[in-house]
Amino acid sequence: MKFCWSTLHVKSMPDSLAFYQEVIGLKIERLFKAGPGMEIAFLGDGETKIELISVDGNENIEVGKDISWGFETESVDNMMDFLRDKGIAIHEGPFQPNPNTRFFYILDPNGLKIQFVESSNQ
Repeated sequence: MKFCWSTLHVKSMPDSLAFYQEVIGLKIERLFKAGPGMEIAFLGDGETKIELISVDGNENIEVGKDISWGFETESVDNMMDFLRDKGIAIHEGPFQPNPNTRFFYILDPNGLKIQFVESSNQ
């Protein structure tokens, strides 16, 4: 069995697509209407995708505070500067739990914690 995608119901498809494309750098694989007032997008070019689902009138999205999605970055410092330039606040961190790993969190437009991780394999 292999993991194929993680689903997030979103408040606004345009805002979420902009975030995941412009900030995270994911590409839209598929975007389609899935019935009246419902739109689905799959993002990513690897084996595992992110699925975004938008339903008209369903803007009361509750994302658990203990869930996060992690993305690798070459430099925590450069990513933090990039996000600040875009007006995106750092939610938590940066943290360095060991000499080879640094990370921090921001929130996506739906309140999901997004983790950016820098790893050095020394």
